[in-house]
Amino acid sequence: MKLRLAALLLAFAAPVLAADMQPTPARTAAEGAGPYPTLVVRGVTIIQGDGAPPYGPADIVIQGDRITAINPAGTPGLPMRPDRKPQGATREIDATGMFVLPGFVDMHGHNGDPQKSPDPSYAYKLWLAHGVTTVRSVPMFGDDVAHALSDKRRSAANQIAAPHIYAYQTLGSGWDKGDVTTPAQARAWVQWAAKQGVDGVKFFNRGDDSPDVEKAAIAEAKKLGLGTVAHLSQPYVGQFNARDAAAAGLGTVTHFYGHFESLLNGRTLQDSPATYNFNDEQARFGGIAEIWDQIVEPGSPEWKAYLEAQKATGVTFDPTMTIYSASRDLMRARNADWQAEYTLPSLWDYFQSNRDNHGSYFFDWTTANEVAWRNFYKRYMALVNDYKNMGGRVTTGSDSGFIFQIWGFGYIQEFELLQEAGFSPLEVIRSATIEGARTLTDPKGGAPDFGTVRVGQRADIVIAPENPLQNFKTLYGTGFQRLNPQTNRLETVGGIRYTVKDGIVYDAPALLAEIRAQVSAEKAARGGAAK
Repeated sequence: MKLRLAALLLAFAAPVLAADMQPTPARTAAEGAGPYPTLVVRGVTIIQGDGAPPYGPADIVIQGDRITAINPAGTPGLPMRPDRKPQGATREIDATGMFVLPGFVDMHGHNGDPQKSPDPSYAYKLWLAHGVTTVRSVPMFGDDVAHALSDKRRSAANQIAAPHIYAYQTLGSGWDKGDVTTPAQARAWVQWAAKQGVDGVKFFNRGDDSPDVEKAAIAEAKKLGLGTVAHLSQPYVGQFNARDAAAAGLGTVTHFYGHFESLLNGRTLQDSPATYNFNDEQARFGGIAEIWDQIVEPGSPEWKAYLEAQKATGVTFDPTMTIYSASRDLMRARNADWQAEYTLPSLWDYFQSNRDNHGSYFFDWTTANEVAWRNFYKRYMALVNDYKNMGGRVTTGSDSGFIFQIWGFGYIQEFELLQEAGFSPLEVIRSATIEGARTLTDPKGGAPDFGTVRVGQRADIVIAPENPLQNFKTLYGTGFQRLNPQTNRLETVGGIRYTVKDGIVYDAPALLAEIRAQVSAEKAARGGAAK
């Protein structure tokens, strides 16, 4: 296990030891109110999540943790109907003129670690404040399976202020039987993980995760109703790319790795400089973008055949464009509106360019690096959009905690990037809600009970004052600056007003105030503002 942990430490995120990470604090009485015998959200426009157009005004009735009724509240352009049923609700929220969406699903989540953000509630509250009610952890706390499963159960019982957690773990993590280096060991680990309550398997396509081992684990996971997701990194991508992984039954390809390696033109491996060293992160992350002009042309027969083959397997694309967006505009990411008040100084330290921290690879980041990444993004966005257009499933994930991206804010940025890729706003919301819900529930069969605003669904909803379909920027916790024509001055609008999870109402601005106080306290403990 030591060799495997060392490889992960170098190449990805540092595994977390239970003794070092703080335990997740219990939810306090001030953090979320409810669930209620009857909660009514009045006068909203509903964005259902499955691609249906918005409708309203409507009243949403929630009893306990379920949506039990959606009632018309009037006619657009006319006053609301008076004395609408039900009357005498335990709590009412007057959300007249606001918009309700399904709770968001972040399909690529990690929590912090002792070096970056040792309090797990920091990430959880930022997620909730941005409407995220479900997270696929890949994994949540590195190899600390016990902590991830504990938080999964505590969140399900609403003992902590956190989204629902689907706990995916890296192959071989958590057990005491040594490294997983053979197909037989892979099957045994999957069986063990399923018994512990793990929901799925995460592959990195390197080290001990050889193609034969991954194939065995994928097959065993399918038998046991566990999901699978892979970051198809370069060490084995020449043997096991996204085409190979999907054909083997992989559930999700996360990030961009493995796609363009399946589309190379006139070669079978990316043409990299002779001096390339995978363990040099600037070479790795600078070099990966340079594949953009080594592939077949977008829209070509080979391009279309690849996407059709992927669709035939049912594999999901989880592009996570947000996490690498600093590579195409480092200055913008470093100076984003939220960094000053919402980024912990310890996390900000981690982001700074150095050779030790994963994702801090901007040692000498040039205009040429950014241009390569912009060209890469154009073609990657076209690939993702084409896959969606032919009926392939695309989900929304963030991978926050690295590369100047913090939780919640990074997730909303993925909305903007999907729209840039060619998704309509309704298609973005569908990817962020029901498509994620389906991907998480498909391995065990049956329809998800979350991901849409419908009667009978779990009461996981987002209440926003502004229309997100008009401007996704209004979903950021920092809001959006708009000129007031009456005063001729800028004013900040937007932000999510409430996030409801399992019928429990979280005040999003209050959660954000807690985070600001936490950041301010850490700065004060250091003797001033972080540089």
